[in-house]
Amino acid sequence: MRNKVLGLLAFALVFSLVSFVAISNTEEVAETYEDASYFTINAKGDLVRPTDYRSWVYVGSPLTPNDLNDGKAAFPEFHNVYIDPVSYKHYKKTGKWREGTILVKELVSVGTKAASSGNGYFMGEFIGLEATIKSKKHFKDAPANWAYFSFTNPKGGTLAETGTAFKTEQCAFCHQASAADDFVFTQHYPVLRAAKKVGANVVPENKAKR
Repeated sequence: MRNKVLGLLAFALVFSLVSFVAISNTEEVAETYEDASYFTINAKGDLVRPTDYRSWVYVGSPLTPNDLNDGKAAFPEFHNVYIDPVSYKHYKKTGKWREGTILVKELVSVGTKAASSGNGYFMGEFIGLEATIKSKKHFKDAPANWAYFSFTNPKGGTLAETGTAFKTEQCAFCHQASAADDFVFTQHYPVLRAAKKVGANVVPENKAKR
């Protein structure tokens, strides 16, 4: 009986070691950033609406309100921007955006302009969703392989299940001319500025220096 118990314990130990190696190998593969994907392109070449993005890395909420743009702001709503965690880690390690990067913009209207803390711009309601991905596999002819999508219903209500890539002149040219890092406006996101090439396993928000 004792030998049987010892045998079972030995088996459990070996199984645990194998499992640990398997997990380690999986993490090692993820470190190469080649297999991790957070988006799906369907047979028509459209992007399936991303899910679970609020559990990704939140990088900021830029706002260009109508009040500061003669009532004609191109993007008068808040843009809550999220990036998939593997691409964020890759950016920390290399300072570059990997093949397969996806950023999601959740559009939120400007709500009230007054709060107990004072006057300002405060979020209202969710009104739309957009995304951009870098994929040479799917968009080899797009500038730097970036493609841009919207799932927003212009009449409001339910988001579309899929999005068709915008034409190049609708988004890419502006990003190409003004974005700081490979078509991404990192200059407007202190989270990304702090993360650039800081090291894959470094956590910049834990540093004391500001």
